Amino acid sequence: MGDDDDFNPFLGRQGGAGRPRSFVGQVIVAGGLQTGRRNGVSASRTGSGRGARTRRFDGSRIGRGAVAGRLLASRRAGDPLRARRVVVKTSLTRLSGKGLGAARAHLSYIQRDGVTREGDPGDLYSARGDRVDGREFLERSCPDRHQFRFIVSAEDGDRYEDLKPLVRRLMAQVERDLETDLDWVAVDHFNTGHPHTHIVVRGVDDRGRNLVIAPEYLKHGIRARAVEVVTRDLGVRLDSEIEARLRHEVTQERLTPLDRGLIARMGADRIVAPSARKPEIAALEAGRLQTLERMELAAPSGAGSWQLAEGIEQTLREMGERGDIIRTMQRALGAARLDRAEVCIHGPDLEVAPNLAHGREGGAVIGPLVGRVVARGLADEHRDRHYLVLDGVDGRSHYFDIGRGDAVAALPAGAIVRASRRELEIRAVDRTVAGVAAASGGRYSAHLHLTHDPATGTAFAETHVRRLEALRRAGVPLTREDDGTWHIRPDHLAHVEAHEIAQLRQRPMTIDVLATGPLVALSRADAATWLDRELVEGGQSPIRDAGFGHELRGALRDRRDWLLTRDLAVREKDGVRLRPGALETLRRRELIRIGGELGVELAKPFVEARNGDRVEGKLTRRIDAISGPYAVLEKSHEFTLVPWRPVLEKQMGQQAGGIMRAAGISWQFGRGRQGPEIGF
Repeated sequence: MGDDDDFNPFLGRQGGAGRPRSFVGQVIVAGGLQTGRRNGVSASRTGSGRGARTRRFDGSRIGRGAVAGRLLASRRAGDPLRARRVVVKTSLTRLSGKGLGAARAHLSYIQRDGVTREGDPGDLYSARGDRVDGREFLERSCPDRHQFRFIVSAEDGDRYEDLKPLVRRLMAQVERDLETDLDWVAVDHFNTGHPHTHIVVRGVDDRGRNLVIAPEYLKHGIRARAVEVVTRDLGVRLDSEIEARLRHEVTQERLTPLDRGLIARMGADRIVAPSARKPEIAALEAGRLQTLERMELAAPSGAGSWQLAEGIEQTLREMGERGDIIRTMQRALGAARLDRAEVCIHGPDLEVAPNLAHGREGGAVIGPLVGRVVARGLADEHRDRHYLVLDGVDGRSHYFDIGRGDAVAALPAGAIVRASRRELEIRAVDRTVAGVAAASGGRYSAHLHLTHDPATGTAFAETHVRRLEALRRAGVPLTREDDGTWHIRPDHLAHVEAHEIAQLRQRPMTIDVLATGPLVALSRADAATWLDRELVEGGQSPIRDAGFGHELRGALRDRRDWLLTRDLAVREKDGVRLRPGALETLRRRELIRIGGELGVELAKPFVEARNGDRVEGKLTRRIDAISGPYAVLEKSHEFTLVPWRPVLEKQMGQQAGGIMRAAGISWQFGRGRQGPEIGF
């Protein structure tokens, strides 16, 4: 062994400075020293030794792509005005619980009709093929904890004949940045002004482990890579393109890059002047300021400066959103060949009173409005918020933000619905729980409830326990002991209010389907129709003699005549009155007719269930009748039809039973049906 190969260990005391640092420790120290030098501060001055931190930990560098995301966020490749602009929206969706069903619905929706240039359904594709089976992708995704969703929209995307090569090159670069292969599918959409692509990525890496992508890469990296790919394909933007785009933005009624530049330079007094660095930009900014002045969002302050209005950025954003909504309505009404001069836009409008938990009400409430469905679509594909366009009985067209896609069931084209704003309220069950807990040392149980209010029944107290279970699953802070006692916090109602606000944002509207068939068919139907209920109740919406309101007036007139000829109504001085029991007679006629037709199909006799009868059997299907939906309750030798309720959707294929009552059925589910009752 030569001298160069001699090894002489030097042992220091345990825990002393002589102990060699681990490799990770050396990297941390080196990173701290390098950060200190970049900031012009020595390591000794920042204290970047053992236990010192030079940067507050925020989790943005955890996960794959942290280094690439940080580099891409910090560098400026060339003139940003010349780079092609690309918008990338990212989201992470958990697949546990209802997430897989939502993932299935999302995959189905992005492949819907009308998204291609030819108006056909979209086709899923991947890195390896132009056609991918979405069911196989979902089967592979079943064990995944989460998935990533991206929407990639290039400003000049209409210059691509096919977006697939662009997306594949982008995802290949993402795989290199993340140092793992990705399992992804995508669909290209050409149904908007800007072609864009929806990409769904499984939340696992090439070894089947959970894929964690650094927030910095999700926020900056993917968009920067997309800009690189598009700029490489189409070349940098020419001076003429840049000037044309900026000139177009001078008169826009929305937030533009010119506005962002002005807002970034304005002082505390909101005074700003056109840029002095580039004359061509200064001229465009001066024109934009004059446009803002006409919009009453800016005012001259002398010496070539303007004072911008307070809240100008939010105002311009809202104006842009309103303009997008109006264009969406114009497309929908044009496709339906409707011409409505009057339009109404109903946004979320969820400004809530801060102390509703103490009994005060808040939030804007829209009275029930009846109309015919013109169109339904995505208002925000990134957040999965949907809109609904109705041709109202008041002769106007209405746009509603109806919340998440799964908040409102699918609506048939031309369906007649009643739309109403949901009110924010703290339920009586929540107030009761808080009251019992306040009187019981912050605890609640069915026993304590009965002690507090002896008149309360056990079944009623159990409904409060189920409510607490539901709130706990939703994330409301609640703890339950082994003996069934719940610990209720003093601010329980405040947490419940926050939960209800979140639910209201997800589902701001209630949409009730009144009829799925045309008005002409309803006016002659031998069944209890929505028109009959309108004649009895008088309706809650004013019917204007224009548009759909004009059609509804004619249908009501025809329905009155039909009822009179069949002796189901009588004419009086102030109009037409239905005979007692007419609606029940019509409902039973349809029920017996449907039961007879279904009996031939099932080869079983139909048994009509009357008030007080016990019904039981297997829930096999839903029947949509004119009088309303029914559930088929099937036994081995017979079947019956019972009123449908949404809760039955999750019980399909199970045994169920209950007692028919005038107010509804108290259901029990399962083969033994020993579980809690659900009454209607």
